[in-house]
Amino acid sequence: MSMRTRYVHTNLIAKDWRALAGFYQQTFGCVPVPPERDFKGLDLDAATGLRGAALRGVHLRLPGCGEDGPTLEIFNYSVLRERAQPAVNRPGFGHIAFLVDDVRAAREVVLRGGGRAVGKIVTLTVATGARVTWCYVTDPEGNMIELQSWSEPAEK
Repeated sequence: MSMRTRYVHTNLIAKDWRALAGFYQQTFGCVPVPPERDFKGLDLDAATGLRGAALRGVHLRLPGCGEDGPTLEIFNYSVLRERAQPAVNRPGFGHIAFLVDDVRAAREVVLRGGGRAVGKIVTLTVATGARVTWCYVTDPEGNMIELQSWSEPAEK
């Protein structure tokens, strides 16, 4: 059975949601979508299965998606669990990706903003002959980001 759907948001749980939201605004041009969220109480407990939780944060409009496009939701819980080191091959959600004009320049902007490099910049040719240049970096809290740019196949 199929249902009508529309992609709405991706959530990141942050240690410091304001700082992480600032990174995505300054680095990728994400724009806040008011209001800031501040939830607590029995309904949040029921939805999350956590007792006494408080949740604060913001939605950021992703670049290039328009006014009704999906958002990056950056929240913080009042009590956080430790997490394993990020890895590109860990099962589950792996990364978010941004299309950029220049991967090398975008990588430098991420690094200056507090992110870190994960591997090297590479260029691969896909079956159509188009080439994708890409790399992985992290945001300041260790969430994986892919930076990519594409070029069409050369005319013969």
